[in-house]
Amino acid sequence: MIHPSLFLRRAILADAIFSGVSALLLTFGAGALAPWLSLPEALLGETGLFLIAYAALVGWLGTRQSMPKPLVVIVISGNAAWTLASIALLFSGAVTPNLLGEAFVAIQAIAVGALAELQYIGLRKSGAAMVA
Repeated sequence: MIHPSLFLRRAILADAIFSGVSALLLTFGAGALAPWLSLPEALLGETGLFLIAYAALVGWLGTRQSMPKPLVVIVISGNAAWTLASIALLFSGAVTPNLLGEAFVAIQAIAVGALAELQYIGLRKSGAAMVA
């Protein structure tokens, strides 16, 4: 367990808010977004469902007075992996989004990558590990 810095706590909570808004948009708006972005509705909807669980976990983590360091590292690593996977998706040929769809994927990848970086900085600013 670590004493999270205020910076880390805010970065984690920003992730929860961003992920929660994205989850609602993608889960309930997949049908409307798919034609606008030229992305598969199933991809958008299932991503939204995943983000519901993720936002709940990260929201819970952000409210803890002490945080399990391994879980924080998993969140940061997961965000970095999400960023790389999003960019890889655009180059894979598995989907053929239009320009708006490419921008949608790229912008969310940049936002998630920025959150990972902010969380990493916050982790480095956090207090020493606590003995449980």
